[in-house]
Amino acid sequence: MRIFDPHIHMTSRTTDDYRAMYDAGVRALVEPSFWLGQPRTSPASFLDYFDALLGWEPFRAAQYGIAHHCALALNPKEANDPRCAPVLDALPRYLAKDGVVAVGEIGYDSLTPAEDTALAAQLQLAADHGLPALVHTPHRDKLTGLRRTIDVVRESALTPDRVLLDHLNETTVKEAADSGAWLGFSVYPDTKMDEDRTVAILKQHGTGRVLVNSAADWGDSDPLKTRAVAEAMLAAGFTDDDVDQVLWRNPVAFYGLSGRLHLDVAAPADLHEGNSVRRGGE
Repeated sequence: MRIFDPHIHMTSRTTDDYRAMYDAGVRALVEPSFWLGQPRTSPASFLDYFDALLGWEPFRAAQYGIAHHCALALNPKEANDPRCAPVLDALPRYLAKDGVVAVGEIGYDSLTPAEDTALAAQLQLAADHGLPALVHTPHRDKLTGLRRTIDVVRESALTPDRVLLDHLNETTVKEAADSGAWLGFSVYPDTKMDEDRTVAILKQHGTGRVLVNSAADWGDSDPLKTRAVAEAMLAAGFTDDDVDQVLWRNPVAFYGLSGRLHLDVAAPADLHEGNSVRRGGE
């Protein structure tokens, strides 16, 4: 079984997670930029983070046979902090870099005017750079947030078929599907979606344009939830081909829209900026 996790925050995870993910079948992932838990106070801290997603994390993933790509953006939560707004001016030079396969996470957190501005600006950046966009739908007031997101996408230069609407659930999936966008489901141990609810949605809406992710980060999350969904699909009567479509071919198709997806993992370098992940191990 081959798995592509299309949304996971490996900067929050350990090398043990990389090992476990490889053993579970994960061979590729996309790491979107997001809120780190502690508010950032200047654009410079974002740029250091972007550099890590383009350098250190691909190096770390390669040690364990996993192809690492990233999506870069000013996230919705910090779009509300005027100290962070200059990140939008710095993004174009980062979006031109190899390894960046989308603009994201963008979207809504609290449905504020500042979030409206950041979302519209970054959809335009995605269109300008020929990239798809990974859009975070809000955890609160989800249906209102989804409808507002779809309206902004329709007003943008980016067509819906180049947009992934993530963190969907039973209340938002139909309108998201009707919009023509790709559908993303984040599977968590206790919140958001679980594997059984996700399988129920797949039974109702089919496997086309659907991506399933773990969205694992610094909170209560599980980087092996993609594998759990695959096993739940098989137990529910889906075929191996269905599983491969949802867990591999769909994310490859979506992020392949960037023209920058490279799924072959080169032999990892021994050091990155003088650091070795393996500390002299095998």
